[in-house]
Amino acid sequence: MTDELMIEDSLEGVRTIRLNRPDRLNALTPGMVTGITEAVKVDRTIRAIVITGEGRGFCAGVDIAGAEERQKGRSNADAFAMQERFAGMILAVARSSAPVIAAVNGPVAGAGFALTLSCDIRLAATGAKFIIGAPNIGLSAGECGITYFLPRIIGLGRAAEIMLTNRHVPADEAHTIGLVTTVTAPEDLADAVEQTVAAVTAYSPFGQKMTKQVYRSTIDAPSLEAALEVENRTQILANGSEDAAEARRAFLEKRKPVWTGR
Repeated sequence: MTDELMIEDSLEGVRTIRLNRPDRLNALTPGMVTGITEAVKVDRTIRAIVITGEGRGFCAGVDIAGAEERQKGRSNADAFAMQERFAGMILAVARSSAPVIAAVNGPVAGAGFALTLSCDIRLAATGAKFIIGAPNIGLSAGECGITYFLPRIIGLGRAAEIMLTNRHVPADEAHTIGLVTTVTAPEDLADAVEQTVAAVTAYSPFGQKMTKQVYRSTIDAPSLEAALEVENRTQILANGSEDAAEARRAFLEKRKPVWTGR
């Protein structure tokens, strides 16, 4: 892992991924994209993942200055491969077996905005603002899953207005429209993240993994019947786990369960 990305695992099974280019508002380089993609592929010892930024910003999106240099002499095939690499990062976050929490500590734009959308939970400091950004350089707002996630999170009408006007969405509005679940003072963001992580990891690792798999699947279910079929099979699978048996014992013995993730 490069110095541009700091990764730390706690004894409680929480992995923190910190974007570490504060002088560039943590703009993404190809190395960072690869690092994030690999860092969210975790085993069951990791209960939750937190992604945040160092300094005053979360992520300014693609490093445009670096991208300009990389584009010299590059073919469309090369450019498409790089675009797929960024898209692969978004897919990896969404598919990670662990819940992923975005701690949005400041401004976020473009592919950085998409990165927060691919997370399961978003918390923000009061100084955060969300920006599509791509239209500023003549591109579409359709980048790294933004047109997929944003309408599903806040509704098509609001999402269309934000994408077409390319306006900034401040933290308080992001909270009002459901883009983030919590807004705190900057100095309180770490505590809010810690509380959210504690709430998420209080339950069975296997059950939480199944919960994420189910809602990622059923968001695109063609019908209620299809969603129910996924839920039914998953619930029976979870019911046969060691964690479920431990939860039943703990309930009868009036104690907290000891989870194993099995």
